[in-house]
Amino acid sequence: MAVSTQTNLAETNRLEAFSDGVFAIAITLLVLELHSPELEEGQRLWPALVNEWPQFAAYLTSFAILGIMWVNHHSMFRQIKRADRGLMFLNLLLLLWVTLLPFPTSMFAEHLEDDSINASVAAAVYSANLTLAAIAFSAIWWHVLRNHLVDHDMNKSQVRKSLIRYSFGTVIYAACIGVSFISAQVTLLIVFLLALYYGFEQIRTRGETG
Repeated sequence: MAVSTQTNLAETNRLEAFSDGVFAIAITLLVLELHSPELEEGQRLWPALVNEWPQFAAYLTSFAILGIMWVNHHSMFRQIKRADRGLMFLNLLLLLWVTLLPFPTSMFAEHLEDDSINASVAAAVYSANLTLAAIAFSAIWWHVLRNHLVDHDMNKSQVRKSLIRYSFGTVIYAACIGVSFISAQVTLLIVFLLALYYGFEQIRTRGETG
């Protein structure tokens, strides 16, 4: 099992600060996609706002996903002692999908109510983005465990259980790509519920031995 040497390791402060900034920018970009409805002459604002529910639903779902992802990112790095080059690149891979999320969110909101294949394609692209982000997140956790970058020791059984528990959502996100071609709205509901699942602590807590 490969172990990074002390000379190849760096403090995680800069990596965490950079990541926090990227998460903040991505969440800010989400809200920029919300627009006031254009009213026709004599049309009331309230019904027009109700008709814009796909925008708000997609925004809230993506906000929940990014927010909880940021919380879990913080939880993960609270336990990481040092960062090696591999961890830095894997973290950049995660941030790639984080910053991309506003684009499929906007596209998903725009086509959510379509009766054409466009709704399914938009939902599939959205689900694929989330799948790739989840894979990157799991890869980070696998890397830090494999290279002993965390502040506690785990045997092989504990490592396996931790990875399975943390990577469970990746399989569901991937399945949502297929669900997208059945119902785009069901896909949105599933990914929102999965965000709530990730709201619970998935990372082994400091000093846990069981």
